[in-house]
Amino acid sequence: MPTIKSSADLRNNYNDISNFCHTYSEPVFITKNGKGDLAVMSIETYEALTSRFELYGLIKEGLDDIEEGKTKSFSNAMSDIRGRRKQ
Repeated sequence: MPTIKSSADLRNNYNDISNFCHTYSEPVFITKNGKGDLAVMSIETYEALTSRFELYGLIKEGLDDIEEGKTKSFSNAMSDIRGRRKQ
């Protein structure tokens, strides 16, 4: 279940919220006037999340290449790599 705090809680209990984010590696959702406003997380959690998005993007590019026929066999790829190393 997500952790939800008010903007007043963030202002008044910053250290507690920061400790929670670092301990549990999950965001805390901040409300303003009773409505969702922000998601707060540790830098480590943010970096892991953005790294995952980057990886998913690279996987999508690879799948698109396969779908469009922009691939070569393993043996051809290895031959190309070996040829480049000799140059």
